[in-house]
Formats: sequence, C-alpha cells, structure tokens
Amino acid sequence: MSEGAEGLRSIPALLRRNATRYGARMAYREKEYGIWQSWTWAEAEREIEAFALGLLDLGVAPGDHVAVIGRNRPTLYWSMVAAQMVGAVPVPLYQDAVAEEMEYVLQHCGARFVIAADQEQVDKVIEVQAGLQQFEHMIYVDPRGMRKYDHRRLHDFAAVQEKGRAARDTLLGELTARSGALGYDDTCVMLYTSGTTGKPKGVVLSNRNIIETARNSSGFDKLGPGEEVLAYLPMAWVGDFIFSIGQAYWTGFCVNCPESAETMMTDLREIAPSYYFAPPRVFETQLTQIMIRMEDASAPKRRMFRHFMEVARRVGPKILDGKPVGLVDRLRYAAGEMLVYGPLKNTLGFSRVRVGYTAGEAIGPEIFDFYRALGINLKQLYGQTEASVFITQQPDNEVRPDTVGVPSPGVEIRIAESGEVFYRSPGVFVRYYKNDESTADTKDAEGWVATGDAGFIEEDTGHLRIIDRAKDVGKMSDGALFAPKYVENKLKFYPNILEAVVFGAGRDRCTAFINIDLTAVGNWAERNNIAYASYQELAGHPQVLETIRNHVEEVNASVAQDPMLSGCQIHRFLVLHKELDADDGELTRTRKVRRKIIAEKFGDLVTALYDGSESVYTETEVTYEDGRKGRIKATLTLMDAAVVPQAPRAMAAE
Repeated sequence: MSEGAEGLRSIPALLRRNATRYGARMAYREKEYGIWQSWTWAEAEREIEAFALGLLDLGVAPGDHVAVIGRNRPTLYWSMVAAQMVGAVPVPLYQDAVAEEMEYVLQHCGARFVIAADQEQVDKVIEVQAGLQQFEHMIYVDPRGMRKYDHRRLHDFAAVQEKGRAARDTLLGELTARSGALGYDDTCVMLYTSGTTGKPKGVVLSNRNIIETARNSSGFDKLGPGEEVLAYLPMAWVGDFIFSIGQAYWTGFCVNCPESAETMMTDLREIAPSYYFAPPRVFETQLTQIMIRMEDASAPKRRMFRHFMEVARRVGPKILDGKPVGLVDRLRYAAGEMLVYGPLKNTLGFSRVRVGYTAGEAIGPEIFDFYRALGINLKQLYGQTEASVFITQQPDNEVRPDTVGVPSPGVEIRIAESGEVFYRSPGVFVRYYKNDESTADTKDAEGWVATGDAGFIEEDTGHLRIIDRAKDVGKMSDGALFAPKYVENKLKFYPNILEAVVFGAGRDRCTAFINIDLTAVGNWAERNNIAYASYQELAGHPQVLETIRNHVEEVNASVAQDPMLSGCQIHRFLVLHKELDADDGELTRTRKVRRKIIAEKFGDLVTALYDGSESVYTETEVTYEDGRKGRIKATLTLMDAAVVPQAPRAMAAE
C-alpha cells in the first residue's frame, strides 16, 4: 500500500486527521504541581505546529537527527512529531543513561539538535558536547536552574514555540511542503536497542512500520478513541513509542503523563487506564507490595484475603474467559469482588483495565495467574524493537501463562531447525543505522528476521511458546536441557526475590545468584525487630538466607515436575551483596540481565558455587548515584538446596 493505510503516510498526517475528526477529544494530560493539565487534539496540533515552525527557524533540515531526552511529557512527544513534520528523524534516549552512554548514541546518530527535559539532562549533554562534532543546538523544556547558562546554543522550548508562531506567515508554506512530502517508506523514528551483548544498535523504523503495526495491533484488541493510557515507560523504548505515538495517533486515544516516578502509582489510580502495559517487573513489584500489606493487616483481614483469593484462583480466570462456572462459585466470586478484588483493583489503578499487556521478559505463571484471577484481562505479547513491537498477541479467551499467543495480524512466523524463531511483517525494521553487517545477519533478503529466541508453535492451538533466549538455552553435561529464564521467573514469583541469575550450561548441576527485594525483606525485618544497616547486611542475615533456601527448594519441586527441564533444579546458590544495576553494566536500561557480563564480573563467585566452598570473599566496584565509583567488600555464605531426585534419562525415555 504505497499510499499508506487510509492514505495516511506519516504520523503528522494522522495528527491532521485527529485534529479534524477528534478535535475536541482529549489527546494529552500531564500532572504538574498536583494538577492535571490537558490538551485536545486540536490544541495539540497547534502546539506541535508552533514548535515545528520554531525548529525550521533554528535551521533543522530534512534528514537531521533530533535527540529527545527526558521523562514522559506531552512536550517531548510533541517534539518528536514536530521533528517528523520538518522531515527530521527523532531519536529518543534513555533519561537515566549516564553522560558517557548518551555520548555514544549522540555521536553514532550525528545529532545536530537535542531536546532535553530539564537541567539534569542538559548537564549530561554539556559534559560530553566537546566530543559531539555535529551538535549545534539544545532546547530545554523546564527552565528551572537554566538562567545563568550560556544561551548562545541553548534555547527555551516555549521561546522556540513563540518564534515559530511569530514566523508562521513566513514559514508555514515550507512546513506544509516538508510535511506533505513525507512518504510511507521514509524514516519515522530511530530507536536504540538495549545492548545486552554489546553496543546499542540504531533501529531505523519507517512510517510504514509504525502505522501498519499500530493499525493491525489496535484492530486486534478493538482499541478506539475512548481508551486512556498511562505513559510512564522510557520514551526511548519501542513499546512506549508504539503505544503513546503509533497506536495513540492511529486510534485517537488519550495519553496521560504522570508527574514523576514517585507519584506514578497515585496518578495511575486517578487515571484508571482502560489500556495498560507494564513489564513483568512492575507486576512483580505490585504483587510484592500487596503481600507486604497483607502481612501487616489484622488476622481477620488476612483470613478473608486468603479465602477469597483461593476462590479467585479457582474460578476467576474461567469467568474472565466466559467459561461455565457454577452458581455457588459465581456468588462466592461476586462476594470476593465486593470485599477483596474490587478494592484491590482500585488501589492498584486497574479498576477500568479492559486490555492489559506484559512483555519484555517472560512473566512467572503464578504472577500472571494472580492478576487474571482478580478479573484483570492481562495478556502476554511477544515483540522486539526490530518488529515495531508486535510479533504475537494473545486473543481474548485464549490466554495462558505458558504461551505468548498467535501471530499478530500481518505477521508470519517460522521455526528454524535449530529451534530459533523467525518472523516477517509490515513492521520489520528498515536497517540498523551505519551497520549493514548486523542488518544482513539479522534480516535476510526475503525479510525474515532472526529473533535470537528459541521456541515452538503448538500444533493444536497455533500459539507460540518461547523457551528462552537461543544463546542462553543449552545443554548440561549429561545432555539435559538448560533454560535458565524458566527457573529465574519461578524464583521471582516470591516477593522476597527481586532478581535471579541461573548458571549451568555445560555443567553437571545448576547454581544461582539471587538479589533480595529490599522492600519486602526489610518489611519482614522490621516486623521481627531485626536491625540492619545496609542491603549487604540484610542479604547476609542467617534467617534471610534460610528463607531464600526454602523458596529455592519449593521452586526445585516445581521444576522437577517438568520432565524436559527437571535438570535445571538449583543445587547451590548465594545471595549477592549488591543489587544488580544498569549503572554497573549488569542490567540493560530496560532491566534485562546481561548474563555474560555478570558471569565474567563475578567469576570468583561462580567458581565458588561449583568448587564446594562454604564461603567466599569478594570485592566489587560499584557506581553511586552521583556517578562516583567505589568498592564494596563482602564475605558471602554459599547455600546448598535440596533437589528432587530424577529418574535416569534412559528410563525416563522409556
């Protein structure tokens, strides 16, 4: 479709349509100083046009890369669309990235212009600007703290808009010509991968990629202009771009921006979105908070919660999927809705969720089932930056925790002999910027993309099941299958466990690193009058270690029930003396474990887990919040865990 879906070939074209068709409907809300500010589609178009004219006045040329850095704010979303209107390419960056990480991306894309949310982001760019040969101008949104800065190449967002409005008569013709010239195969956005195995790669996505994917995925879940979403995930992540720009502009729904990370849960309750996305870690954290609150509740409340949650686990998913449930159970569930589930969903901000999704990492089945038991239509999708997000989605009434659904509309999937999943679709990326070799390695001449994940398609349902990252799936020394993520997700169901990293490829048994959840374990320590001065001290407490051992052994019993993966039971583990951190290179900015880096960095600890040591002394470099480096020292206790004996493999085969 060379003319684009419905003849709409770009995001600015969708903006014009929405301003005409949905002019009085809310397009954006932002909470500032405790008060929600709002803009209709007609008002948003005027704001975006004014800024686009201001960019023209500054000299932004077609093809320029315009970096956008900051938390979710309407002004930054407007900035990306305004950049598109003048023929430039928006490049959002992770706001929590340190200056050196930003320097790589800004250098790689050759950004001439940077739009920064506030003084913190401006300072990062100034710190590295000497190494940015093509950098010319920076625009800031929040003027606080900026008065005494050198403003020769620094501009106030509002002032740029005012200049644009003042020059409207002169520049509108040029803006109209540039916006009108945007083609379906022109670049819409460039997004950088999280870089789990090396330097981030710039993924070039076209208008066709974004609009076709937004159209198909919105139709799959019947999304319309009446939806409300909360935009709180990193703007540099492809998921936020497809939800908050792609689908929002295709359907005309409203994007709500919270005041800050600290107020996010309050803002979520106030908005009560109808369409919601969160990575597994968010759902895990919310479940941890629920369990902490129940531990602090009175005995009658704890008994009522446990009773009705048992009812919910048994019949909630069936009711959600429209399956037959007896009258008595329906009445019990209705009572639970009034006394437990309804108030709980309202507290979480999920009282109006019609469609909820999770993706990015596999979610633990127990966590997934908990939310669906409450009547929340939580589903899984499988996607990648290179796919413009959507590869598979779960249809209503076909939702299971062990699959990621069926191919999204327009997507084809095949499984290679190696077990690796391949796909092609209208959303398949154009190329990696300045990296033809990686492009050719990832996407073949027929448009098939290698996901790097191992999986299979169920013959009877057509659902895709992902086993693990292809590079992480391996064999143990006895030939048994090794799939670490499967075990890690089971461990993270426990509120006390924040993160887990399992080792075992090529070895005779599995071991694990574990991070405790400081909030959950700290709450337990306070209830039991256990004093501690730091994460490290609490992580090494004998009672904490014994509690984690119990969790590991319960997971072993569960893993043992799967004949294919029973060899992945954990024989030994340790609780790390520090939280895994993106600033220390152990996680990506999207909170994915960098398994290889962790194994190398903590090689002494891995060795100790396998050589029979009872304890191990270690020193680790850490990065503090202000960027300073330091070292922490610890002597860690190595713990054994009971495993469920397996039948000999030959007998199991019989």
